[in-house]
Amino acid sequence: MIRLYVVAGGMFLFALAVVFKLVNIQTVDGDKYRDLAMQRTEKMFTIAPNRGNLYSDDGSLLATSVTKYTIRFDAVTVSEQDFQEEVGPLASALANLLGKPQAHYERLLRKARSGKNRYALVARNLDYSQYTAVKQFPLFRKGPYKGGMIVEQRTVREHPLGKIAERSVGYERIDDNGYATRVGLEGAFGNYLRGMEGKRLKQRIAKGQWKPIGLDNIIEPKDGYDVVSTIDINIQDIAHHALLQQLEHYKAEHGTVIVMEAATGEIKAISNLGRTEEGTYYERLNYAIGESHEPGSTFKLMSLVAALEDGIVDTATVVDTEKGYWRIYDRVVRDSRHGGYGKITVGEAFEVSSNTAFAKIIHNGYKDRPQDFVNRLMEMNLHSDLGMPIKGEGKPVLRSPGDKGWSGISLAWMSHGYEVSLTPLQTLAFYNAIANGGELLRPRLIKEVREWDRTVQRFDKHVLNPQVASAETISKVQQLLRNVVAKKHGTGHKLETPYLAIAGKTGTAQKNYAQRDPEKLAYISTFAGYFPADNPQYSCIVVIHEPDKSVGYYGADVSGPVFRSVAQKIIANQPIVEQLPGVVLHTPDLDQSYESYYQALRQEYKTLPDLRGMSGMDALSILENMGVQVEIRGNGKVRKQSVSKGTDLKKVKRIVLELS
Repeated sequence: MIRLYVVAGGMFLFALAVVFKLVNIQTVDGDKYRDLAMQRTEKMFTIAPNRGNLYSDDGSLLATSVTKYTIRFDAVTVSEQDFQEEVGPLASALANLLGKPQAHYERLLRKARSGKNRYALVARNLDYSQYTAVKQFPLFRKGPYKGGMIVEQRTVREHPLGKIAERSVGYERIDDNGYATRVGLEGAFGNYLRGMEGKRLKQRIAKGQWKPIGLDNIIEPKDGYDVVSTIDINIQDIAHHALLQQLEHYKAEHGTVIVMEAATGEIKAISNLGRTEEGTYYERLNYAIGESHEPGSTFKLMSLVAALEDGIVDTATVVDTEKGYWRIYDRVVRDSRHGGYGKITVGEAFEVSSNTAFAKIIHNGYKDRPQDFVNRLMEMNLHSDLGMPIKGEGKPVLRSPGDKGWSGISLAWMSHGYEVSLTPLQTLAFYNAIANGGELLRPRLIKEVREWDRTVQRFDKHVLNPQVASAETISKVQQLLRNVVAKKHGTGHKLETPYLAIAGKTGTAQKNYAQRDPEKLAYISTFAGYFPADNPQYSCIVVIHEPDKSVGYYGADVSGPVFRSVAQKIIANQPIVEQLPGVVLHTPDLDQSYESYYQALRQEYKTLPDLRGMSGMDALSILENMGVQVEIRGNGKVRKQSVSKGTDLKKVKRIVLELS
């Protein structure tokens, strides 16, 4: 009996423990275990919203979000009768839409049914029109429960321009740990573009897979705003291909082109191309904004503005360039021209880009007060970055006396663009200020943020410095920048064109001048300026790193032609419409010419007419309407035709017209 009592007592205590645990689970830990069970069977998933579109200034798409759909099949929820009746028609509809044989889809669906697969993949990467069509297919039209159709969607970002401006357009990526990588416009303005996430409840099924519950989301995602950039796709295309052609010709390491609207600071084009191991080029890094380097002779403009403002020299002051080299302490400043330029004015020294002249001007003018030179440069904002919204802007380097790296030769070396550092965009911003009369603007990449037709935020021009120098100084350097190209002795005279006046400055900087082996010495070739010279509409900078020295490396030869090509094509694509006084709108000769062309066009020819004396364009139009292939040589009116008049048109396939 004692043993019986012990066993009974033990069982009673065990029962009490079970009851206690059950009560504890229900009252104390109930919520915890209910949540745990729910997490194992149901889970809330986030739905990424559609990012807003990124547009060029004329409304063309630079980046857009496209929704792609994946269709899966829950073979368990469908009744046997519905499945057997509609599996064939469903497979046929899928085959017609997606291109694979009907037997493929019927085999897939039947296999899922026999294996009780609740998540069988039917199709992926469908666009919206395909998705809406699939929803109406047999069986699937019955919905997720009776029809077994499971829909998943994801958002894909596409760039209609492809590789052009790819780095400037950029991206925003977030990894599994929540770390975000933001590049270009997509990254800078992601707070507008990305929108708000939605929520969707899903149920855990076999093999660790999750199936959406119901047709509707718990929280609907909110799409991002659209962003309108300042990029002009036509100018971007011009800049991209002009740079690519020159990089390939000179086998350069990388390069950049920026085109900015002078009055507003709007960036119309920004192209960055880097060389691959195979020798091809792509948008590897944003060199225009992120790469700070010694600007070389393009910095002579800043030095000259400082010297003119402080009264150190005037453009007519005479400077002795010695014999092309000038020793300062244990270093020698050299000109690119062997033997130097002799005694020349400061203006001429700028035009021929004399290193010795500028080293003398700045060193001798500021040697007793070097901080004044630095202060003047700082007043022109050359020590500050531009505050660009795109991450990764390079920091300018502008040392002061007492800073690490400052020495007795610093003034002389800074005068012609060494011991200082600027990004291409920072250099261009200063040249743009000279172009527009002195207003230093923050370069602008965005015009506005929109939600459909409503403007959410507008971005107007931002003035960093209302006047970088006096109007008198700016007028003087504007003329000198024009002379660099216009005068025979100017370093940019090869860029002169009778159709477009260009103003600018060449720059050729040694990139690794500590290198003792001349074969390994590399260069940076630059041309910065604006156009048209007399009424600037655009400023532009071209920077090309490490061109093949055997082909060429001077700024006027390497970067200058890119600048000229970009300028000419931009202006050529902008026809000027101007009302001129005294223009006679009615011209009898023109009216008569048009009437004869119109009468000729209305005739039904069986033989080739006499085209001599007719306008070349009129003759071309008439012949092409006859189905004849035409080659035109020269300009003006038809002087001679290769096929004589009266020839049967059935025998005429091709004709050559000589115009004069």
